[in-house]
Amino acid sequence: MMECRVGCGACCIAPSISSPIPGMPLGKPAGIRCVQLTADNRCLLFGKLERPSVCVNLQPNEEMCGSDNSEAMKNLTRLELLTLPNGTI
Repeated sequence: MMECRVGCGACCIAPSISSPIPGMPLGKPAGIRCVQLTADNRCLLFGKLERPSVCVNLQPNEEMCGSDNSEAMKNLTRLELLTLPNGTI
């Protein structure tokens, strides 16, 4: 099993999150930093009950994370675009 790269933060920036996040009650649009992400790209909610289930259930993998943080952003942005409902961009 792949482990999350400390300080990457791509999964807290690239994808949209439709569920409420503390400080972002309507969720978060794609490409926008989560308000719970620190300046050094660490989640303030990691390991806490307030962390949204979508975040808890997101598991790092090669397809999503790639070999470095830059590749992770590209991969997650691509996946976000591929999963948009028809007619939205």
